[in-house]
Amino acid sequence: MSVAGTSQLGFVIWDQDAPTGGTIYDQNLITEFRALGVAIRLHKLPGPWPEADAPAQADLARALRAQPACLVDGILAGASPGVVVAAVESGHAVTLVVHLPISDELGLHPKRRERYVALEAQAVHAASGVVCPSDWCAAELRRRYGRMDVGVAVPGVTPAPAARGSQHSGLPRLLALASLTPTKDQITLVRALAHVADLGWLADLVGFDRADPDYAARVRDEVATAGLADRIRITGPLIGPVLDQRWDAADLLVLPSRVETFGLVVTEALARGIPAIVSAGTGAVEALQQGATLPGDAMPGAAVQPGDPTALAEVLREWLTRPELRSVWRQAALARRDSLPGWGQTAGAVLDYLERPQPPSSILAGSPFGSPPTPPRAPPQ
Repeated sequence: MSVAGTSQLGFVIWDQDAPTGGTIYDQNLITEFRALGVAIRLHKLPGPWPEADAPAQADLARALRAQPACLVDGILAGASPGVVVAAVESGHAVTLVVHLPISDELGLHPKRRERYVALEAQAVHAASGVVCPSDWCAAELRRRYGRMDVGVAVPGVTPAPAARGSQHSGLPRLLALASLTPTKDQITLVRALAHVADLGWLADLVGFDRADPDYAARVRDEVATAGLADRIRITGPLIGPVLDQRWDAADLLVLPSRVETFGLVVTEALARGIPAIVSAGTGAVEALQQGATLPGDAMPGAAVQPGDPTALAEVLREWLTRPELRSVWRQAALARRDSLPGWGQTAGAVLDYLERPQPPSSILAGSPFGSPPTPPRAPPQ
């Protein structure tokens, strides 16, 4: 698909209130496209995606056909393969932007997960192209669905002032910034913090708390049961200056996700000189490595086995009791600030992908849908 040869590039996204890494990614892409002079037409579709009804599916179909070429957020297209097929067969180029495979969200009923796997496989197969935020995610999509031409456009970061943290104002402060869902696994973090309750610290759990109200209630119950209500604040979603204040006060980001394709919040932390603990075996490790200039550069944090509160507690205890470790992590994070990619690079990578020579039909290896994914582990009860 040649962007230069199209009169307009469409971008179809989900119209939702909750700020997520995916929505931030989409919004910054749109801003950078316009700054580069790309004629971008934005379509914001409401609805309970990916479980959209017939009218919502019809809105998606109209949006994909409204211009010759279109990007579409994977949460809309992933469960709508028939709409994608029809648009492509009618001569429209449709490129999926996959932030997180829809079948990877934890807490899904097994039958729904199986249905999402099948639907997403068809959508990935039918699309003109697929873009995702990390090499880790691209490798997963290639393995699962056999599509070999998946593109990578690593999220950029907006420069920010270095966080002051708590070094002059009191107890070390931890920040977890993610929607309260089983996928983000705040319960493991709360249980880990209960293991280090003998040490001094404070924690903020910031994020949308209505996506899975039952899980959010469980997180609050865990905090109360552990006797940590005076030390762990669950704030709901925050934006603007109020969120900036939480960032400025933070000494450490903790992202205990069971599944993570990148973890934009990690590079947002590094942009402020804040180190992070992330989940091993996920794309968040790739985010923690962003900005490194030499192979031997110190890591601004650590990766811990997901779903293991004891392992996470051990790393937190080490960080809390060893000032020299806190200093090493902090200096490593500060060193990354000037070498993190910007959103202009992200937009450039997407445009380069759209302008690529069209690959041969062998882009699909093996069976049309590749191998089915291994379902993520269920959260502890």
